[in-house]
Amino acid sequence: MKAVIPVAGIGSRLRPHTHTQPKSLVPVAGNTILGHIIDRLSAAGVNEFVFIIGYLGEKIENYIRRQYPELRATFVVQEPREGIAHALWLAREQFRYDKEGILILLGDTIVDIDLPAMMAMPGNVLAIKEVKTPSLFGLVETGTGGRVTKVVEKPRIPKSNYAMVGLYKIANPDWLASALERIIDQDQRTHGEFQLTDALMLMIQDGAEMTTASVDNWFDCGRKESLLEANARLLNRPEFLKRREFPEFPDTIIIPPVSIGKDCQISGSIIGPNVAIGDRTIVKNTILTDSIIGSYSELRSAVMHDCIVGSDALFRGTRHSLNIGDNTEIDYS
Repeated sequence: MKAVIPVAGIGSRLRPHTHTQPKSLVPVAGNTILGHIIDRLSAAGVNEFVFIIGYLGEKIENYIRRQYPELRATFVVQEPREGIAHALWLAREQFRYDKEGILILLGDTIVDIDLPAMMAMPGNVLAIKEVKTPSLFGLVETGTGGRVTKVVEKPRIPKSNYAMVGLYKIANPDWLASALERIIDQDQRTHGEFQLTDALMLMIQDGAEMTTASVDNWFDCGRKESLLEANARLLNRPEFLKRREFPEFPDTIIIPPVSIGKDCQISGSIIGPNVAIGDRTIVKNTILTDSIIGSYSELRSAVMHDCIVGSDALFRGTRHSLNIGDNTEIDYS
């Protein structure tokens, strides 16, 4: 089965990190967001990929060529960027004749689901999860037997609280390609963009049957908070904990789970829990928890939590020699 992965977005909610790299290449739990996606799809038997690139797309292509040289990858450029449906429309000739169906997975989304089981389900399948603020998402409404009766993008008055998480199995890609062509030809936009939900709704109206599959966890990694949450959840997985081995760092305490890259210099520090550090980073006299630190960065004399620090960055905190008397309070916050 072929996977189609749109990764053309700017990632404005993750600035300043996305000023210099695409959001799909932002690090999380010892890998990139896109690296986690590719690894999971490859493990499920997906052997061919179509990447729809745009903003800083050459960096994505170079990353895939370098890190996954064996991957059967095709790259389609989306310019201008006018929504997910527009991206898929541009790439439609790369998948419309795939008789085994396709998987579509958004490039800033990490989901926990039994992918082989979902791929084995008959027909079209939409991955969903119950959410507390449904008006912020594309929603699924179901009828008898769990069949999808309606999909709608960010409705003002939601009639469901089951959100589509950005993972779709399409059994008949040519049907989807035709629906995409219709909404582009008719200039059918929702919230100013061409939406995949509108194309799926056309398929439903034309008789396509769709069912749903619930995901265990869903991380929309386009925001700082969800990226840090994804980092912590991934680091706490049993298979990740088993393979973590670190060299001896002088005068340093490591509190698992932690991911530390190659050739790092760490001393006089407390690292963890839920910390991912890139390659060749220097950490001196620092307390670091619940954070993601890029490669080639340097942290000195800092107390840091819930932080995302990019690559090749420098932060120096302050150190104090104090002589504090009775009944004193000092608050640096």
